Amino acid sequence: TRWLTEDEQQSWRAWLAASMLLHDRLTRDLQSQHGLTMADYEILVRLSEVPDRRMRMSDLAEVTLSSRSRLSHQIDRMEKAGFVERQSCQDDRRGAFAVLTEGGWKVLVAAAPDHVESVRDNLVDQLTPREFAALGSACQKVADHLAVG
Repeated sequence: TRWLTEDEQQSWRAWLAASMLLHDRLTRDLQSQHGLTMADYEILVRLSEVPDRRMRMSDLAEVTLSSRSRLSHQIDRMEKAGFVERQSCQDDRRGAFAVLTEGGWKVLVAAAPDHVESVRDNLVDQLTPREFAALGSACQKVADHLAVG
């Protein structure tokens, strides 16, 4: 076993703490200000960025890094809130689309400025531009590695 060095252990634990605390803070801010979870927000954003504001459920699960069953439960909840609706897929009777509703669009437009400010306050502004660029580069490298394997 290749154990972590003391410095590696310190960096690993700092990354774990920062990533968990950041996710928690962003979630609390979205929840308290707009009644959304990070998962809700991610789905709303992804749907807002595609033509007709609709995406196949299987594709949405992939881009949000969710299992299909977890996404299905999330969409059920968001559908009850009026943020999205399901539409059947004519090409594949088993498939379905998630579609951003006008209500979902409105809540996204209201939440986005506050969410971006929270990201700035709690991450971007805590680092120099060089540190933030290095963080992005390092995270992309890890994400690319994990996406392959």
